[in-house]
Amino acid sequence: MASSDGLEGASSSTPPLRSTAQIDPVLRNTLRYTISAKEYQTLHRYLITRSPPAVRKRAPPPAKYKASLQSKDDFNAAALRASLRVFVAAQTGLTLWDVITLKILRRGKPSRDKPKSFFSSPNFRLSLSLSLILLVHRLLYRYLTRLRTNLLKEDAAPFRQRNPHVSKALTARLAPAIGASLAGFALGVCPADQLRITITIYTVTRAAEFAYNAFEDEGWFKNKPWWWGSWMLMPVASGQLLHAFVLDRDCFPAAYGNFILKYTPNYIQRRPSSYPAHLPWPTSDQIVDSLAEMSKQNWPYVHPKPAIYPSTLQSPLLTSSTNSPFTSPILHPSTPSPLSAIAPITSPAHPSIPFLSCATLHPSTPSCLQTYLTYHLTAFPPLFKFLLALHTLFSLPSYRTFLSPPSTILSSLLTRTLRTTTFLSSAIGTSWASICLFQTLLPRSFLPTQRWFLGGFLGGLWAFVDRKNGRASFLYSFRASVDSTWKLGRKRSWWRGVSGGDVWLFVAGLMVWNALFERGSRRRKRVLRDRWVRRGLSGLRGEGWGDGDGDVEEKPGAERAVERR
Repeated sequence: MASSDGLEGASSSTPPLRSTAQIDPVLRNTLRYTISAKEYQTLHRYLITRSPPAVRKRAPPPAKYKASLQSKDDFNAAALRASLRVFVAAQTGLTLWDVITLKILRRGKPSRDKPKSFFSSPNFRLSLSLSLILLVHRLLYRYLTRLRTNLLKEDAAPFRQRNPHVSKALTARLAPAIGASLAGFALGVCPADQLRITITIYTVTRAAEFAYNAFEDEGWFKNKPWWWGSWMLMPVASGQLLHAFVLDRDCFPAAYGNFILKYTPNYIQRRPSSYPAHLPWPTSDQIVDSLAEMSKQNWPYVHPKPAIYPSTLQSPLLTSSTNSPFTSPILHPSTPSPLSAIAPITSPAHPSIPFLSCATLHPSTPSCLQTYLTYHLTAFPPLFKFLLALHTLFSLPSYRTFLSPPSTILSSLLTRTLRTTTFLSSAIGTSWASICLFQTLLPRSFLPTQRWFLGGFLGGLWAFVDRKNGRASFLYSFRASVDSTWKLGRKRSWWRGVSGGDVWLFVAGLMVWNALFERGSRRRKRVLRDRWVRRGLSGLRGEGWGDGDGDVEEKPGAERAVERR
């Protein structure tokens, strides 16, 4: 009654039209593929009624517009409307992001990329790809669902008898979900750059995560030990990432590396404030490159005889087969620095430091253990402040939880932040401190470059501290490791890429998502634990952007009865 009154009120507020007048077909189709009847009613009430008389005369009343759509199948129009909105939203968001990065983050510095036309720009192609995925997925899912329903009817029995294999495939319970996933091939419209690879890796890894949840829900891991969990991915991922960060930085995510270097105050030496401005100081990348060169040369020592070497050092590294300790330039000023790039760090190093790597990482402190403990005291407070602000920001969408007792919410927030800070700071510090540890315990020619993986593995074991709340961090690091491993394999010719292979993997991952979404609402929530994933899949199918709470749990007996038909 309220909706009909609203329609009458909105209609009476406009000048009356002749009852025999028809809506202009062009205007009707334009509105039909742009806005729904309910949205048009709201637009008419708050905007068109306040517009000039010329606009009000041409705009049809909401009741007439709704009546013109009732006799038509509005599913295709709704799918096209949603696709157009995804395109506009993606294009607008990407354009705003380009403006922000160019005007604010880069401070007006011109981009090195060559300007492209609008239709060939990456933003347009990505927006078009996302909108096509939504449109084709909805149309395929509806078509295959109707086809399956018709093939299961009694009058389709002759077709099922003539084509048993085709009928079995088309009438399978997962046939609409698997077939609709072929819309993922529209990702090929997106440029084959890092963004497309990232989307594929995210889809495939989340598919593996959801598949594991499904197996766990089926009872496959009933007897798993108490310490089993996603945190076990972190040691392997951390080891691979540290190895790539030091030895193959071009195969390492830059943002990940910047985060590590930012919270490594005691091991990556910063330029002292009192250091003369006209003298060079090694950058963070040069320090890491010097450590990588040390490992490639089996962690060499400096030869104590300076007469062998020229006064002007050309090579970045002086090696020797002797096992001489680090020679301090303070005690032996005539001996040149073993690394020209990091000479400002190693030259004033403490005379009692025995190893060259230790002189690079902590030149002013001879004790490796003291450096490790000092690192925690230095890196923990700023990292805790950053994570506390980040966790608070992510808690804002669930602001209703703050209506609970504030002490409980604050205690939970602080505990989660403390665990995450302990994990991250200890993982970074242990990874760097492992260099000193291996120098003390292992011969210098034993696993010289593989020590980076072992050091990262030891640092990743700290994930056990945050095993209850750090699953998102573990999976993010694992996805970054997968991306780094793929690039490293192509760089070293371990494997060759296939043209469009990432698109095929994306389609396979989308098939897993859709197949697991076919479960009933209760089982679906135990498998697809991310509600945004469930809402996205529901929207892809044209079932609304809800969470699937209204879905009815299908009974196994009913499923078997349908399959028998």
